[in-house]
Amino acid sequence: MAGKHILTYTGLKELEEELENLKVVKRKEIAEKIKEARAQGDLSENAEYDAAKDEQSDMEKRIEEIEKILKNAEVIDEDEVDLDRINIGCTVRLLDKEFDEEVTYRIVGSTEANILKGKISNECPLGAALIGKMVGETIVVEGVDEVSSYEILEITRKN
Repeated sequence: MAGKHILTYTGLKELEEELENLKVVKRKEIAEKIKEARAQGDLSENAEYDAAKDEQSDMEKRIEEIEKILKNAEVIDEDEVDLDRINIGCTVRLLDKEFDEEVTYRIVGSTEANILKGKISNECPLGAALIGKMVGETIVVEGVDEVSSYEILEITRKN
């Protein structure tokens, strides 16, 4: 976890909101669960108490993790990203030549990456291959079992 965590402004706001929710809302909810479980008596065989304490531990670890990320965050201002070449903060529309279909990804730092939301890390093979490229270029990405080829169709700032 050492070193800088590259975040877009959107990613920074999402982490700050998650941290606020954990500290203000979730802490109270879990404290109430622990209080209710204690009221049931014998804690040695109290599954609700154990579950609430585990949830509390996980939440505190997440709070600590987010605080470390925010402390070492390097925020990319998407409004200042140069759209001539792909960089963190850009959204790229690509043609997957193998399947002849268009795909769209947003390039983010590894902390924000979530392929299910269309966000890929600048450090993953595809993201790393895209960094610095321009519209019209074709890139080749080697995977474990395959080689994929993509043509860059568009670079934008939209999320």
